[in-house]
Amino acid sequence: MKIAVIGAGPSGMMAAFAAASNHDVTIFEKNEKLGKKLYITGKGRCNLTNYVDASDFFKNVISNKKFVYSSIYSFDPFMTMDLFNSYGLQLKVERGNRVFPMSDKASDVIKTYEKMLKERNVKIFLNTLCKTIDKKDKFIINGRYIFDKVIIATGGISYKETGSTGDGYIFAEKFNIKSKQRKQALCGALTNEPLDLSGLSLKNVEVLAFSEGKLIAKEFGEMLFTHIGVSGPIILTLSSKINRLSKVKLYLDLKPGLTYDELDKRILRDFDKFPNKDIRNALINLLPRDLIFYVLKKSNISSYKKVNQITGQERDRLKSSIKKFDLDYKCLEDINRAIITSGGISVDEINPHTMESKKVEGLYFVGEVLDIDALTGGFNIQLANSTAYLCGSNI
Repeated sequence: MKIAVIGAGPSGMMAAFAAASNHDVTIFEKNEKLGKKLYITGKGRCNLTNYVDASDFFKNVISNKKFVYSSIYSFDPFMTMDLFNSYGLQLKVERGNRVFPMSDKASDVIKTYEKMLKERNVKIFLNTLCKTIDKKDKFIINGRYIFDKVIIATGGISYKETGSTGDGYIFAEKFNIKSKQRKQALCGALTNEPLDLSGLSLKNVEVLAFSEGKLIAKEFGEMLFTHIGVSGPIILTLSSKINRLSKVKLYLDLKPGLTYDELDKRILRDFDKFPNKDIRNALINLLPRDLIFYVLKKSNISSYKKVNQITGQERDRLKSSIKKFDLDYKCLEDINRAIITSGGISVDEINPHTMESKKVEGLYFVGEVLDIDALTGGFNIQLANSTAYLCGSNI
């Protein structure tokens, strides 16, 4: 059979590779090269997958994890690594079980995809925008190319400069295939009044998200202040858990390893050591120097007040500011700056064992275009590869 794949991101290339074992496959890619978004993943290193088994993998899936059971069990992270190894790509496992190419170059991952496609004689049309998909007895692309089946692998709507402009949703709508609202995921957060702390990185802190007074989620690890708000691993992870909530407030626990009582003892110890110092100088062993001003400001304590003049009430406010530092959250970054898109083609419309549309025979959807998303760490690229491999293997 003749199979068309629309889009040459990881899901499109993997679907084409898998389908080409038995069929004549053609990829249509509107960009000038394959895998354009892959070049920026993992800060240009391409976090290909995560070295965990299926059960641990599912713990990191945010949306519709049951839908991807068949995909992950059919093509799990270990199978993915074996496949890329077999085509000459050397891999390494780093902190958090993240898998990268040994060379630290995303371009080497893309070259491996290219090698896989070339071996199976997949035809590739670059700089070719798929404008229309019609169906009569067969599928007709752009009014001229005829195919038996079509795989949509167009990605989401984040990082539009890489070609992710939501084309797949338009095709789905034409065939009356429903989509879920798209939201940004794995992105930074904006604050109402960004602090003059851009570039300050914090380790071993905990960010807490509240919605309408209830604790919704919390994440421990590293974060970063930016010129517009906050970012870093724990903020990216948290964004996927709060992107559909309203009235969200974010707080930072700067000393999550200490209880309030333990923190009080630690503060008193520093106060005893520096009784005649300005309080801003007495906290340098407890907090980053650049952050002290803002902690004291939120505590309503003058930075120049002497330690021996600090009252018990002021010390209580100081503890509260350290344990529950209000980030003055405004909103998440724009979806165009998000790493991935949450939402997409409704999984109720798709057969989870084949990725075929339940409404349109011969039409398939794989990867980020679907309403599936996961946490940072290589899980989303694995979802793309797994849904694509399952799809291509079952045509």
